Amino acid sequence: MLAFVKKPRIEISLQGENVGELIEWIRKKYEVNILSSDQEDSIAVEETDFWKEMQSNRIGNLLSAARLKANLSQADLAKKLGIRQNMISDYERGKRRLTPDMARRIAETLNIKVERISQCEQFAVQERKKLAP
Repeated sequence: MLAFVKKPRIEISLQGENVGELIEWIRKKYEVNILSSDQEDSIAVEETDFWKEMQSNRIGNLLSAARLKANLSQADLAKKLGIRQNMISDYERGKRRLTPDMARRIAETLNIKVERISQCEQFAVQERKKLAP
């Protein structure tokens, strides 16, 4: 059985007897989602609701992860960029799309490659052309 807890982020792979009892015990404290169980055929992770949710806001998730890795709050990053904190929140939640210029500014501030948070590879190619001598 493969299960995960969203907050705090925990992935669990269980095999053996009494797996159901263990999951029920964990459910007393956390919301548990079962990705696959022994009773059903295995499914590809890409077919799970979890994967679809993560992919639907891929850029926002990558931005959030890069910001946290840089040990910055949304307010800290916003201050460095000279924008409001709610704009960072909107980018991370997928409520606002990153412009090429803002993606470049954020990438420079977080010291990451712009491709990491860009909307598409074509944008990354355009940025590289701008930087080429």
